[in-house]
Amino acid sequence: MEVIIQPDAAAAGLLAARMVAAVIKDKPHAVIGFPTGSTPIPFYARLVRMHREDGLDFSRITTFNLDEFVALAHDHPASYHAYMEKHLFGHVNVARDRIHIPDGTAADIPSYCRQYEDDIRTAGGIDIQILGIGPDGHIGFNEPTSSLGSRTRIKTLTLQTRRDNAAEFGGEDKVPFHVLTMGIGTILDSRMILLLAFGAKKAEIVARAVEGPITALVPASALQLHPRTVLLLDEPAAARLTKADYYRYVYEHKPDWQNY
Repeated sequence: MEVIIQPDAAAAGLLAARMVAAVIKDKPHAVIGFPTGSTPIPFYARLVRMHREDGLDFSRITTFNLDEFVALAHDHPASYHAYMEKHLFGHVNVARDRIHIPDGTAADIPSYCRQYEDDIRTAGGIDIQILGIGPDGHIGFNEPTSSLGSRTRIKTLTLQTRRDNAAEFGGEDKVPFHVLTMGIGTILDSRMILLLAFGAKKAEIVARAVEGPITALVPASALQLHPRTVLLLDEPAAARLTKADYYRYVYEHKPDWQNY
């Protein structure tokens, strides 16, 4: 697990965009896993800017999103279909038939989840999966106690996660109880994982995920098992890491060919 600490969220978002751009330039038909939430917004803004100003070409990539609410219309303003359109897909030249976002309105959810897994495999697997981390350590919507080998499936949101999403729905009582999410096992199948975490509120859970034991109570701790996981943090999110100085030292002394 590589930990990269940047001065602020803007700098971390820029570095994340550079890393993804490098993947696309090296492999124009790359398969990319995308997240939602507030954390990746600066990252998406940078990708859009790279497309407009530097000609970064999204036309051949294939995308898979992590999750979506169950029984929520795609055009609902709080849906992740709407989110991705607002922050990325509506601004770059991604091919519409290469976009995959879980369909929470599917009539047969177990069958649909199996098909989503099949679609990822058919596409060749995910080359780089971008993640955020919840305050309780969830990745995607794999809440604490999720199986570390889990696959795409329906999950019940915790009370805290529903509260965290209340503003987007206009009240906690309007937040769905259920979501579809890639499983932890699905995420770990990705060739590279890039996790973004910003702000002091994430400091404790980042430390537990990076330096604590691997446990289903902190789903993000499973990333310790992955051979190529990069954590991009701002200074406040890194504040509880006992080895922060070492992580900075390693990053400052990387060989040139490893720099992003």
